[in-house]
Amino acid sequence: MTRRILVINPNSSEACTETIRRAVAPLMPPAGPRLEVMTLTEGPPAIATWRDWHAVAGPLAALVERQEAAAYVVACVSDPAIDLLRSLTPRPVFGALRAGLAAAVARAERFGLIAFVEASVQRQRRVLQTMGLEARCVASMPLNLPMEALLDAEGPRPRLIELGKALRERGADSIVLGCAGMAGHRRFLEDAVGLPVIEPCQAAVAQAVLATLE
Repeated sequence: MTRRILVINPNSSEACTETIRRAVAPLMPPAGPRLEVMTLTEGPPAIATWRDWHAVAGPLAALVERQEAAAYVVACVSDPAIDLLRSLTPRPVFGALRAGLAAAVARAERFGLIAFVEASVQRQRRVLQTMGLEARCVASMPLNLPMEALLDAEGPRPRLIELGKALRERGADSIVLGCAGMAGHRRFLEDAVGLPVIEPCQAAVAQAVLATLE
């Protein structure tokens, strides 16, 4: 078995993939499995609509079937095709959203989500219900900015602060970033709002590393 963790960005944005790669690189243990981050070239520019979410299922399945790995991480905070992928391989498959929520409740009693767009709120609510965590989520607030804006070094930060403070006022003890494109802003938002901020791709890779350690 190959000793690699395959992290898949299911959108076609190479800039988003690079953001994810930088976020998870510090998590690779020196003696552990190799960490490889790749782009689903057949994916849409962003997983924004329900059509986008459904459209990546087939290409993700085909990729997992042809790419052997010790574990897989779907680096999208809407967890597209997770159940399908788990049916195709005996290896562990981690969704960024599920991992991020697990990390959030490990850090604090109540959390808030900063979603990508309004449709993300709907998709993430289903996962909250599945995990029995809906009551611990104070709110899910959409950023409603394009992917290009999220990847900018400064552009989304005023809006991130606005939503982070709004979630804190509603009683959140931690905040989950609801899109992989926000990964580069985790530390900034944590310092600005004064709450733990969870980056779900990092959380998923950390779980994958634990699952594959010998």
